Amino acid sequence: MFLKAKNWMGSLLAASVVALTLAGCAGGTSQGGEKDTPTSGTLRISVDETYQPLIAAEIKVFQSLYPKTKIIAEYKPEADCFKDMFDDSSRMIIVTRDLKEDEKEYFKKEKIRPQSLQLATDAIALIVNNANPDSILTMDQVRKIMDGTSERKWQIVFDHQNSSTVRFIRDSINKGKPLPATTMAAKSNPEVIEHVSKNKEAIGVIGVNWISDTNDTKAIEFTKMVNTVKLRADNNTDFVKPYQFYIGMKSYPLTRGMFYILKEPYQGLGAGFATFLGGQEGQLLIGKYKLYPARLNIVFREATLK
Repeated sequence: MFLKAKNWMGSLLAASVVALTLAGCAGGTSQGGEKDTPTSGTLRISVDETYQPLIAAEIKVFQSLYPKTKIIAEYKPEADCFKDMFDDSSRMIIVTRDLKEDEKEYFKKEKIRPQSLQLATDAIALIVNNANPDSILTMDQVRKIMDGTSERKWQIVFDHQNSSTVRFIRDSINKGKPLPATTMAAKSNPEVIEHVSKNKEAIGVIGVNWISDTNDTKAIEFTKMVNTVKLRADNNTDFVKPYQFYIGMKSYPLTRGMFYILKEPYQGLGAGFATFLGGQEGQLLIGKYKLYPARLNIVFREATLK
């Protein structure tokens, strides 16, 4: 199967460019000291490190379209991204959740109105060593692995102890139960992949765009270093990998949102980059990195591969 945006989305990018141009008269002073508008200036953003390959590509395309812009991205654990926003060191963050009610209330008291929008549906991938025979799991088995009650002893590996993947497993899978004492945190997503490739008992937890091949026209192709686990949702009969189709159809059970949160008191470069991410080019690039775009009307069609 393949996906395609409907024709009416073709004019969205042009409309976004017009909107950015019209807003160009607004703005202030950028973080680089020059005039800050939706199409010029310098912007520092904090990005959940699970999105590094995707956002690096988004920035490259955006800056090629608007050469007077400079976006400096810092990739870090999600908790640190939110800290940056509350400390005013970043006016834009890209993370895996929207603001909580208490966070919205805080900004309301400060008379600040942050903007937020879901850009995509993302997936958490579980990876195992190529020599590991257990690469097909039910969600009940996953829950037992993550809370340490599985008969087989696994070593769970995350990218960072404060990462969004840790929060996701604790909140959505363990429901507050602690992770096993043998759980370890590597320094980055590539190090998770490397560790799993060398340890038969390890199971890694990473964002799916780290192991997707963006040059392949099929749904998802992963690196040859590790195996990606097939999962069966509680309400399903099929075991599936985090391919784009299964993410979009909610057949793959470990999914989450990808959001931008923008705290900008005027129409500046943050608003310009946010418009781009939600527009056609930004959304198509999200699709290329195998996440499921939230702002495109996607049509899946049958295709015969020869």
